[in-house]
Amino acid sequence: MLRTNHTFLDFITKLYLQQERKEDVILKQFSKGQKLLIQNNNSSKVMFMKEGIAKCYFSEENDKEFILEFLGEGEIIGEIECIRNIPCLCNIEAMTDVSVYALSIPYFQSLLKNNLELNALLVDAFAERIVNTSSRASFQQLYTVEHSLRKLLDLQFKQDIHLSKEDLAAYLGISVRSLNRSLKNLNG
Repeated sequence: MLRTNHTFLDFITKLYLQQERKEDVILKQFSKGQKLLIQNNNSSKVMFMKEGIAKCYFSEENDKEFILEFLGEGEIIGEIECIRNIPCLCNIEAMTDVSVYALSIPYFQSLLKNNLELNALLVDAFAERIVNTSSRASFQQLYTVEHSLRKLLDLQFKQDIHLSKEDLAAYLGISVRSLNRSLKNLNG
């Protein structure tokens, strides 16, 4: 539910601290509600989450949202778009104040060509995403909405964040009306 990658965070922090002129990797701040990436727009940076929580979601043509993941420390953002040279696949929005390590596209591409550690971390991150997506899909098929909702409410409590009913419903892939029914069942 909340994805983190401390190995990636250690890697990028080391890269940041080893810079001589501090221009290849910069620290950037985003306020709660601010978008880090905008679906269908081009991005000029690849980012690694240093602190905070962001949501990754699709905006559909009917104005509905579907939240794919909640992203935390060490998660990489914008790498697929950079690798494939495509516009942003989804929106990434800060749910808390967020700080990121931001890399220019040319610098990230040079790391891809020359840094085996980054490549190994990327392969591992992509494999982890496949496993997580498969697990989430099967979990949603095998368990009730109330079970998933309970886990999501627990995450909200543990991370001390507030998820709106719209965000809860968007993550579960249900309508707000169905969410209200499930909340009633949990409390009833």
